[in-house]
Amino acid sequence: MLVRNDCMYFKGDRPCAPHKKTGVHCDGCPEYRPVGERLLIIKLGAAGDVIRTTPILRALLARYPDAEITWLTHSPIFVPSSYVTHIIRWTFENVLWLRNRTFDILYNLDKDREAIALATAIQARIKKGYLMDAYGKCRPADRNAEGKWRTGLFDDLSRKNAKSYPEELFEICDLPYQRQKYILELPPSQMDFDLPNDKTIIGLNTGCGSRWLTRLWGNDNWMRLAEMLHKEGYLVLLLGGPQEDAMNREIAAHSPAAYLGHFDLGDFLHLVNRCRLMVTSVTLALHIALALEKKIVLLNNIFNKNEFELYGLGEILQPEGKTCLGCYKNACPEPCMSTIPPMRVFDAIQRLL
Repeated sequence: MLVRNDCMYFKGDRPCAPHKKTGVHCDGCPEYRPVGERLLIIKLGAAGDVIRTTPILRALLARYPDAEITWLTHSPIFVPSSYVTHIIRWTFENVLWLRNRTFDILYNLDKDREAIALATAIQARIKKGYLMDAYGKCRPADRNAEGKWRTGLFDDLSRKNAKSYPEELFEICDLPYQRQKYILELPPSQMDFDLPNDKTIIGLNTGCGSRWLTRLWGNDNWMRLAEMLHKEGYLVLLLGGPQEDAMNREIAAHSPAAYLGHFDLGDFLHLVNRCRLMVTSVTLALHIALALEKKIVLLNNIFNKNEFELYGLGEILQPEGKTCLGCYKNACPEPCMSTIPPMRVFDAIQRLL
């Protein structure tokens, strides 16, 4: 009896979908789909980086339409199942499975120790991205990754960089960059947010995580912006996670902004999807909003603004008169982000809407 283990539908330990549907065996199966290239993507986190890595899937499947794509990640909710054959979370069992597999092309797009160690150990005909050197440190797998590797080593090179993150990513993977958009599939949700359908909702994503606190805009600025937007008839909605809960409650108590609380990631995606526009610093919410094609006002100070591809959906606002932008500092005695006036943000919102 013929068994086609090279078929896209073959499971190895249980019946495949065509057999369950019609009872067909491998010999003569009309739905036989031989696997083409076996591709592995290692992109573990942060979650926002997982989202902004998804554009490469469009280019990969255009080049390798019969590919079997496996993606190893800490954030499987953000990997689109319609493009990826195997979406697997970092676990001992999954890493053991990968260590004993062979791939045609491996794309490791993380510089973390565990990622470079695994990428170095896995068998693959071609390796792109980052591997481990003799000292256990990150090294580029080939010349395509050298540019991005060097900008990560030296701040002056990073500040001079004129390429967007997606452009750099496609260069690392040796894929043609055509401003391919993010891909994000909304998970099911039963959450009723009790928001009106006849109002334009402006989301204010107030936080910035715990690492780069220099990105905070300041409660007073959010309150003043909420007042301006409310007077124009917009519904102002505060967004954030558990870290921003106390701050958002404070802002809501002293402004006309609405705050519904914080939610799990799946429901948060749907809440962002209710917004027409989002004001945010560089956060996970930024990449969610871009993936959902929402208008964006991005407040930035410590990162190189050229890094961000907004796909024509928004504007980047930075403190004026500063020569230290793109400093990558997580602490600074001068809170430059708070010097961006709310009226400037309000004007940008009006232009975009």
